[in-house]
Amino acid sequence: MANTLVLTGRLVADPDRRELPSGTPVCQFRLAVDGLRRNRETGFVRVTSFGNGADAAARVLTKGWLVNVVGRLQEDAWQQDGQNRTTYEVIGEVEFLAAPRSADHDERIAYAERVADDAIAAAKHDPKIAS
Repeated sequence: MANTLVLTGRLVADPDRRELPSGTPVCQFRLAVDGLRRNRETGFVRVTSFGNGADAAARVLTKGWLVNVVGRLQEDAWQQDGQNRTTYEVIGEVEFLAAPRSADHDERIAYAERVADDAIAAAKHDPKIAS
């Protein structure tokens, strides 16, 4: 059974960007997803992305962006004050859908397009993908 999850929602705050000791970029943010809960209320989901996609997301995304996240659900369990605690997080790739209007909106869109064009060009030259 595959553990694949697709969510569409809006960022509730600007994403956080950091790097692993290996230099791999990491982007983390919270996503507001309508109808996620049983009573159709908005649910909030933590999302983490790694690699070049994470770098692009951290540079382009801001609060309010509408995005798709495709990834897997990861559970983290621990004990705190004698009680079992559990949290869930989506580890995946981010697809940009629609930006909120802002002063630097056009600049961010242009950057996102350049990143996509660079990724396509790199894929054409990658023998693993080209074959």
